[in-house]
Amino acid sequence: MNKEDSKTVMSLLSSPHKIVIIPHKNPDGDAIGSTLGLMHYLKNKGQQAVVIAPNDFPKFLKWMPGQEEIIIFENDKEVAEKYITEASIIFTLDFNHLSRVGFMQETLEAAEGTFIMIDHHQAPSDYAKVTYSDVHMSSTCEMVYNFIEAIEQDTSKITSKIANCLYTGIMTDTGSFKYSSTTSRTHRVVADLIDKGAENMAIHNKVFDTNSPSRLHILGCALKNMVILEDYHTAYITLSQEELDENEFKKGDTEGIVNYGLTLDNIIFAVIFIENKDEGIIKISFRSQGHFSVNEFARAHFEGGGHDNAAGGKSNVSLEETTAKFVALLDSYKDQLKG
Repeated sequence: MNKEDSKTVMSLLSSPHKIVIIPHKNPDGDAIGSTLGLMHYLKNKGQQAVVIAPNDFPKFLKWMPGQEEIIIFENDKEVAEKYITEASIIFTLDFNHLSRVGFMQETLEAAEGTFIMIDHHQAPSDYAKVTYSDVHMSSTCEMVYNFIEAIEQDTSKITSKIANCLYTGIMTDTGSFKYSSTTSRTHRVVADLIDKGAENMAIHNKVFDTNSPSRLHILGCALKNMVILEDYHTAYITLSQEELDENEFKKGDTEGIVNYGLTLDNIIFAVIFIENKDEGIIKISFRSQGHFSVNEFARAHFEGGGHDNAAGGKSNVSLEETTAKFVALLDSYKDQLKG
């Protein structure tokens, strides 16, 4: 975060404000961790701060300090809209285009508050007065840590509640610290968060070791459906709406399943296609290892984007048509997929 932006934010926060903090639709650990961590920090500074999520978030995140205060827009639209309309400052975290909030987009576009963006995805749009964007960061939670440090000139204001929230987001968005975005700085940040009260072992257990039977049944179904295309060093998984329903799918049950493809030897490109009949789309997650950019692939072919090694997208045709299109595209990328 540069000095000019730091000064702007410091000036804004020098007086009391009504503040709303927004994560993206279908919020993950980094989105929830960063918004809650920032909420606690702002409240401790005497600000009126509330987190409003477009829709609900997974059960494995519902232990986090302050999660019970999150307003779910789709469940409580009237209350959420009132907060957004009255807010003088609106933070948007872990996304960089207002389309990422789904049906909240119109409300945010009409809002008159000052927008501040904190995000680590590529190609940010220009809706915010202050844009703290860094694609090299491991997570938005690491950026919130940096944000607090820049405003306070140290990290003494990070409490145990903030530390637990930020640790969670860094851990989940780095694949438990194994992705290339995990730097020596990331480890120093995490060490400081542990010193400040982040219960690292307990957090890991709460996020990864509280699976429901439906989660494991869906995982089994997904792995059975995996298709391995050795010539393209690619593996993909499909999950139909019928399979999700049969296994009593709950939000969060498919989180991380795409990564199993990358555990196979000689696989550098992994994809999962998940049918969502309520929205009329196929939700797609892309992962890669090495130099193959799934961000570019998702942007070019599936209305998506994200990071070089982790991105999302969607398709408006059937599951079968989507996977057929995907497989047909691979030949054009054969040289890039050699590893």
